[in-house]
Amino acid sequence: MDMFFSLLTPSEWAFAFGIGLVAGFIKGVVGFAMPLVLISGLTMFLSPELALAGLIFPTVITNMFQALRQGVAAAWDSVKMFKVFLIAGGIALSLSAQTVRFLAADTMLLVIGVPITLFALWQVTGRSFTLSHRSTKLEAFIGAFAGAVGGVSAVWGPPTVAYLTALGTPKHDQMRVQGVIYGLGAVLLLFSHFGSGVLRAETVPFSAVMILPSLTGMWLGSKVMDKIDQASFKKATLVILLIAGANLVRRGVFG
Repeated sequence: MDMFFSLLTPSEWAFAFGIGLVAGFIKGVVGFAMPLVLISGLTMFLSPELALAGLIFPTVITNMFQALRQGVAAAWDSVKMFKVFLIAGGIALSLSAQTVRFLAADTMLLVIGVPITLFALWQVTGRSFTLSHRSTKLEAFIGAFAGAVGGVSAVWGPPTVAYLTALGTPKHDQMRVQGVIYGLGAVLLLFSHFGSGVLRAETVPFSAVMILPSLTGMWLGSKVMDKIDQASFKKATLVILLIAGANLVRRGVFG
């Protein structure tokens, strides 16, 4: 017990669990945004580095469940379909992850907050873009951008969701593809941050414990997914993310 309370106080553990439940619930309903909510919430009272460590294990486990919901064969089809995105994103993620411990805290907050805010603001105002066909070069660029941001923040959902939405990907396919992309990215992030030092003996217990509230929240979210208007809930989620992202930018600029 001393090991856990040397990391966080009891009240901080309670807040962390609450944030994990909310983040998991949102993911259970819309398929993404868990790392966004976790990193935005946890950095309100934890260092960016510890917050980043805390979301890595939950991200791996929850995306494994999401990717495999329709079976291994369907997940493998998604891997083959988006292999360019995955390869470009994986390379960029591996490289950018090694810079985390050398970035100042305010820089990390800005790297995380600016993409969140821009994406949420764009979506909340009802704007979107469509692609009539897939482009290998564009897919590689978006994958690399998502990976570069994800390597330092564990947040690569916004560009991924925007790309899948622009392609007009069907709902169930998009949920599965998101799980595959985020899941494989999370596994790579896991190993990258063992190398960077973000995941180490002092931070691994926190990340492991955060699996429980995240999975519980995801299970609850999946139970209510079919009973609510998903479009309305997604818009409400984006409003929350907009506020959270703006708060990260504020902290990055003003401290």
